[in-house]
Amino acid sequence: MRRGARSILGPAAHEEGGMGAAPRAGGAPEPGARVVRRTPTWEGVSFAMSNFRKALIAGIAAAALGASIFAGLAPIASRASSHREAPLTAADPQIDNTDLYAFRSPDKPNSISFVSSWIPFEEPAGGPNFYLFAEHTNYDINIDNDGDARADIVYRWTFKTHYRSGSTFLYATGAVTSLNDPNLNIYQTYDLTRIRNGNSVVLIHNAKVAPSNVGAGSMPNYNSDLFDAAVTTTGAGIRSWVGQSDDAFFLDLRVFDLLYGGDFSEAGDDTLTGFNVNTMALSVPRAQLRGPNDAVIGIWNTASRPSMRVQHTDGTQTFTGNNVQVSRLGMPLVNEVVVPVGFKDYFNASKPKDDAQFLPAVNDPELPHLLNAVYPGAFPTVLDSNPNKAGIQRSDLVSVFLRGLAGLNKPTNLTQSEMLRLNMDTPLCGTGGAPACSRLGVLAGDVQGFPNGRRLSDDTIDIALRVAMGVLLPTHDAAADTLGDGVDANESPFQSTFPFVAYPHSGSDASPH
Repeated sequence: MRRGARSILGPAAHEEGGMGAAPRAGGAPEPGARVVRRTPTWEGVSFAMSNFRKALIAGIAAAALGASIFAGLAPIASRASSHREAPLTAADPQIDNTDLYAFRSPDKPNSISFVSSWIPFEEPAGGPNFYLFAEHTNYDINIDNDGDARADIVYRWTFKTHYRSGSTFLYATGAVTSLNDPNLNIYQTYDLTRIRNGNSVVLIHNAKVAPSNVGAGSMPNYNSDLFDAAVTTTGAGIRSWVGQSDDAFFLDLRVFDLLYGGDFSEAGDDTLTGFNVNTMALSVPRAQLRGPNDAVIGIWNTASRPSMRVQHTDGTQTFTGNNVQVSRLGMPLVNEVVVPVGFKDYFNASKPKDDAQFLPAVNDPELPHLLNAVYPGAFPTVLDSNPNKAGIQRSDLVSVFLRGLAGLNKPTNLTQSEMLRLNMDTPLCGTGGAPACSRLGVLAGDVQGFPNGRRLSDDTIDIALRVAMGVLLPTHDAAADTLGDGVDANESPFQSTFPFVAYPHSGSDASPH
């Protein structure tokens, strides 16, 4: 679905939160002039931006995202926030963590909600074997609440698959009207365990997973009978939901073709329209998450499984050995845009406490070099931010990805590490005098948004591209203020209450994309 499409040769336009160039007398920059914008420092300053927008190639950001991953042309459906981002996860989608979100719950402001999605590019009609979480796998949300880059609290999901009948190929043998309906031939249950200070407590046992939405014939009232019914609560105020949902991430992935001679006037189609993912949503009272020093928490997902899997000649498998980490996700786009392709599997197995090894990639990222090569002269400032040192010295990127922004979501005590950081005390946008909500989050003065946590509606691509090209530097090229892929919102509306994600697309939809 077209969302905010704009032509590569389109005229100047006004944009919400756009950090445009200061006009000369007469109202416009000098033709052909290099325009540099002085950026306010973070502390004590709202990131509200002017609405003036410099006429620029509007598809530049789409090209930038495609080029930034690696110099060679990649398959079009191989990269999104963290979709198929590394060789191992691309070959094993059940451990492919597509996205992580963390935000203050709009329906219960004293709670924090986490949304973790897996298995990218689920075709709604992709039967007869639909989409299951992996057994013998720990799916973890890790929380660091004291800044030492180690998990202080872990919420862990483990899954079991059940078959009511092995004598049919059908996922459902008739109309399914509840999670306990015997017509649902294949279903999953899960346990949710909290690990804190070395102590494990099972919070939820044997809860039902909302099944794949295979179609109206099999599941005539999917949303109410199955999706909504999968919400589980505990006496401690914790809410959990697990099932299939619409993929909440939105972007135009066709940049991999457009960069090499395609028609940029077509930029602005959400490539993920119509695809589903498997999702876990969790809501936890803030008081249960707060650390000893402040209200800032760091969040990252991992998947781990036994180190050895043996495939037997009768088709069965056995799993032995200690669990090893095979997937990791904190901040979006890090393993896509920052980590070179030869180290992506290594990054997925690494721990935040060891992230100092990745500092050179953050301090001298590939994206500015590539974008300046594609569009010579468009972003000169970002390439000489500190000419006295080799490479690009990007303390702004180190703050966003490894530290948190001072005065907002930087913890009191800090070990530099890559994770999604959230200040749990940031007021909800648009309430009680707080800044208005904006898809551009912190860049538009909405300090509740990305990179202070990440909401479902945050336009991560536009924000990350603008930050990468220097909008947080003391001075930056005005061209960076206009970057965007032309997709400004998800194709399906998010819900205002837990679990917040949009309902999955139905397998009976003849044209979901």
